Amino acid sequence: QVQPVESGGGLVQAGGSLRLSCAASGSIVRISVMGWYRLAPGKQRELVATITSGGSTNYADFVKGRFTISRDNIRGTVYLQMNSLKPEDTAVYYCKASSTRSGYWGQGTQVTVSS
Repeated sequence: QVQPVESGGGLVQAGGSLRLSCAASGSIVRISVMGWYRLAPGKQRELVATITSGGSTNYADFVKGRFTISRDNIRGTVYLQMNSLKPEDTAVYYCKASSTRSGYWGQGTQVTVSS
């Protein structure tokens, strides 16, 4: 079992920055991909960014150039540096840790961007 726990959300003005963290506990050696997803009111959950254990990254088009995902494999932690935030980035951000067999979701952290 793997349990991701997110932190770092909050309220920020448009144009500001936030850094999200996700620490996974349990069988972290089994984790191959870690990623961030978000769920905004009235919308479906969408992928924000993912990173493999080898460091390969994938970003949604709407965050390219603004968000950066990084990972500490030893600690089983993934980060999301969010710059130039926009009101439309307001959402609950979820961390997901995936092994070859299962995916494990965190409880989410709220990010609110005011205009």
